[in-house]
Amino acid sequence: MNKQCERINWNRLEEFLRNMLNLMNEEGDMVVQPFTSGYSNLTYKVQIGTWEGVLRRPPFGELPKKAHDMEREYKLLKKIHAVYPKAPRPLLYGDDPKIMDKHFYVMELKKGVVIDHSLPAHWNSLTIKEEISKAFIQELVDLHRINVYQTKLDSLGKPEGFLKRQVNGWIQRYQQSKTDDLPFVEKLENWLMENIPNSTDVTIIHNDFKLNNIIFHPDDPTHITAVLDWEMSTIGDPLFDLAISLAYWTEEGDEEIGLTAVTNQSGFWTRKDLAIMYAKESGRDISNLNYYLSFAFYKIAAVLQQIYYRYKIGEVKDERFKNLHVGIKNLMLQSEKAAYSPSYL
Repeated sequence: MNKQCERINWNRLEEFLRNMLNLMNEEGDMVVQPFTSGYSNLTYKVQIGTWEGVLRRPPFGELPKKAHDMEREYKLLKKIHAVYPKAPRPLLYGDDPKIMDKHFYVMELKKGVVIDHSLPAHWNSLTIKEEISKAFIQELVDLHRINVYQTKLDSLGKPEGFLKRQVNGWIQRYQQSKTDDLPFVEKLENWLMENIPNSTDVTIIHNDFKLNNIIFHPDDPTHITAVLDWEMSTIGDPLFDLAISLAYWTEEGDEEIGLTAVTNQSGFWTRKDLAIMYAKESGRDISNLNYYLSFAFYKIAAVLQQIYYRYKIGEVKDERFKNLHVGIKNLMLQSEKAAYSPSYL
């Protein structure tokens, strides 16, 4: 554990979990293992005897207002898991400052293969990379098939005006956390605000559907067993969700953006391949997809910009963030290409 973990009272946490989850008869001390951390919430594998679970909490330090709302994520997961069991089942929520400095929740541990910066050696073939690509986009199609009204998920958000709120909100967040001057971004922002498409469909939106948030069956790369990280999920325009997934899906020739890059290997589908299959399987019109892609690249850049701003002012000391400005600029350039190049995809 690093020094930041001293803000978590592990003894009190163990007592809390044993009491709340009926683990008093489990033998041995609690064992905690941090998962490879991303740029957002902190995640730990927790084991008490034979029981295993996952603890999620916000990052250490000062946070933007309303960001990293663990209670919302906990309640949201309860609703989503009931209709989409591949979302982890939440087990309990806690906000006792004697346990840790911020609120947290515990959920079931989903096991399998997570593909991040490399593939399992026995999956490193052109055929399996194609199977992974197909399974990935089919899972997004299946998620978007859930009827939010029949399953009573319509309370998760406000779909009317969703895309306009997203565009205006993320432009504002980027401007409030800006550190480096990128002169071309102002024109891009005006284009994004002036060309917002009319949304028609309403589906559940994961909002962070990317390869390293997917768990594959260890013996079958065509079988997805779980989808993780639902903290930003809501309901709204499914093409926005598709575009976020495509923006994270790197291709050969892409400039460095500081995110998972395994899909730029030969054998993985291109963004265009994924979009074509999504359109075919979902029946949705993707003729405006370049707009959504442009905004998706912009949004991811804005997310990274918020993190980079906190690093630059000294709120966080993680040296992984030192060169985020390079990825932010490249994402903004990708956004510009998608906006102004009709043949981009």
